Amino acid sequence: MVSRVDQIYRSILLTKFFVRGWGKPENLRRIFAFRKILSNRETCQHLVDKTHPVSITKEVDNGDHTVLEAEFISPFVEQLPGLLPKESEKAKFQIVLPKVWRTPHLKPTCLHLAGTGDHGFWRRKMLMAKPLLDDYGIASVILENPFYGCRKPKDQLRSSLHNVSDLFVMGGCLVLESLVIFHWCERQGLGPLGITGISMGGHMASAAATNWHKPLAIVPCLSWTTASQCFTQGVLSGAINWEMLKNQYFSSEVFREELFNMIQSPEGHFPVYHEVGQHFAREFPKSLSHVQQLMEDHKENTPRREYRQPREQEQESVAPQRVASGGGGLSLSLPKLNIFNALGLSGSSRQQQKENVLVGYRKAKSQVFRPDFTPVGIRPKQAVNMPEVKFEPYMPVKDALTWEAVQFMRGVMDECTHLANFSIPVDPTLVIIVAAKNDGYMPRSGIIPLTDLWPGSEMRTLKTGHVAAYLFNHQMFRKAIRDSFDRVIDKYYS
Repeated sequence: MVSRVDQIYRSILLTKFFVRGWGKPENLRRIFAFRKILSNRETCQHLVDKTHPVSITKEVDNGDHTVLEAEFISPFVEQLPGLLPKESEKAKFQIVLPKVWRTPHLKPTCLHLAGTGDHGFWRRKMLMAKPLLDDYGIASVILENPFYGCRKPKDQLRSSLHNVSDLFVMGGCLVLESLVIFHWCERQGLGPLGITGISMGGHMASAAATNWHKPLAIVPCLSWTTASQCFTQGVLSGAINWEMLKNQYFSSEVFREELFNMIQSPEGHFPVYHEVGQHFAREFPKSLSHVQQLMEDHKENTPRREYRQPREQEQESVAPQRVASGGGGLSLSLPKLNIFNALGLSGSSRQQQKENVLVGYRKAKSQVFRPDFTPVGIRPKQAVNMPEVKFEPYMPVKDALTWEAVQFMRGVMDECTHLANFSIPVDPTLVIIVAAKNDGYMPRSGIIPLTDLWPGSEMRTLKTGHVAAYLFNHQMFRKAIRDSFDRVIDKYYS
């Protein structure tokens, strides 16, 4: 059950996402191609020089600890020039170090990535870094996200990323910048190393961790396997202008043809849902035009009478049908839209076909344009006893065109953020996942579990929602970090 607190909290926030749309198709094309390099540890590790220059710009003595500030040029600038705003090109971070390490040969250091809306260093420093140092002797590196804080573009309002593509640029930056920081930490003699983040930061931390070639303490908090459900089934989807995304999506065949065919979604049911949306969105307007012509012909050429199907046939026309998907070995349960079957009738007179089409049109129109239009329910054909996997968008989907735009959002999010598209961490038994049971921001139902992708990882569940977990459970996040570092030390440093 979704936390009511999550729903209310989201409703009072002003931040809107992707206010300018998907981004340029050519940018998405470049990002999709680069993802296949970025998500493979063998290829990604060669994108960052082990001696990538890092400059210390400030040092502050705070009595029992020291805070350093540093900066470097993001490697993403060289890999995909032109996609990162000028303000974001220079990565900046703080590192909180103890004056004296508790164990001379151990200098545990954890990298913290920012969650949604976490601008600057102060929040992570006070809620995570300082307590980790005081309680467990763990140092912290706090990296400023691209598009946030001192790296925020001048024309961006708060945390409102302009384009869907900006989120993927942010993720690519953080993966490469994390590698720069890990290499720099090793040059400074720091280690063992770890990485964590909360909410969006947790997912970014998971993606970055997959590309480090050594064992890491990994603690993703309040995140999951992919960001797709966050922006389609979570409460954040209510902060997206779906009408604009739909219009942009159908304004260019590049989105519907080329880009969709580049999508690699590990979720087997995604092709089925998308196929249904495409079938409705592409064929229905053509069929509608044909039907309108038939209606005009029908009025001119036939006597005025009311045509009615036999009762059994009419009942069958609105009954749900099982449609083979042809993608992923799945089947779909949805209202039967007779317009498509009617247009393909054979063996009857032309007049009879026209009349059947008109009946089908009326039924189909009432189904397609009803306010609660949502095809539901799929299951693998090979496992008929399994519960159906249901996709239920958080926001109402009122027409087939919006449905396809939502499915495209799922697809591009899975392509760029699904952890099944990334390498498995070197040692997944070091991973501790902290999740909220009633998370309204990051729903987990119907998604491949992260514990399945990373065998041996541990999942700890908080009996609360996303917002309450963030506000009241930082001590649980810090304990998970300590426990993960203990595993690294016991296994590799003893």
